[in-house]
Amino acid sequence: MADADTRWIEIDDYLERTVATDAAELNHIRQAQEDGGLPDIAVSATQGKFLYLLATIAKARRVLEIGTLGGYSTAWLAKAVGPEGAVVTLEFDPKHAAVAQASLVEAGLGDRVQVVVGAALESLPAVEGPFDLVFIDADKSNNPGYLDWALRLTEPGAVIVVDNVIRWIAEEGPNAEGTRAALERLGSDPRLDATALQTVGVKGWDGLAIAVVR
Repeated sequence: MADADTRWIEIDDYLERTVATDAAELNHIRQAQEDGGLPDIAVSATQGKFLYLLATIAKARRVLEIGTLGGYSTAWLAKAVGPEGAVVTLEFDPKHAAVAQASLVEAGLGDRVQVVVGAALESLPAVEGPFDLVFIDADKSNNPGYLDWALRLTEPGAVIVVDNVIRWIAEEGPNAEGTRAALERLGSDPRLDATALQTVGVKGWDGLAIAVVR
């Protein structure tokens, strides 16, 4: 992700202290990610709160997450679905999955989250839908495949969010190609109504795409 400007970091810190104060409840997850040596690529506190609000607005009760990392975004989504809801999250790295599982249990959310370990494209055929919201935040080269599965596992009215779609657009290589292909699909598939937003903050410059299934 592009380097974060000092001003962006200061403003993100301010927003976390003002409008995203409940992020403090999940600080132990961020700490566990750091202690476990996981890469610093999880969503920020304000982005996590955004996902929570988006799932709440969508009245999501079943959420699919592709890319768990240490479970920080997972926890926000699990908070949104409520005690009767469920989050299925797919993670390639067993170490990341173990850190996430422990953190989610500590947060009191373990009973509403299923962590599936393995390559997502191999795990997805066994996942049972439909889901009300799908959050795609894994290896960008496979975004087109993840989007295909998101469409198979959702119904009209569902929300699909794809993270980290901006900074790769002008780059080269598999991640860039996967990102552009997914964006082009989001804009051309008649089953989807989509847009994308650039973002700045403690995580630097990037952005996300969001779509509603028609």
